[in-house]
Amino acid sequence: MKALLKNLGIILILAGAIILIASSFTGNVNDNVILGSSIGLIVVGFITYIILNKKIVD
Repeated sequence: MKALLKNLGIILILAGAIILIASSFTGNVNDNVILGSSIGLIVVGFITYIILNKKIVD
């Protein structure tokens, strides 16, 4: 369980990046909902990564 929590931030960042890549391939780069949700996932992923890796010590 600690391994999943430790990697949760990276998973959220990758999910945001995958959404950005998928929207680029489909041509939906002007849709604010898609762009906002992906940047939201990336920012939350960074914050989660920093907070959880400070608190979880192996």
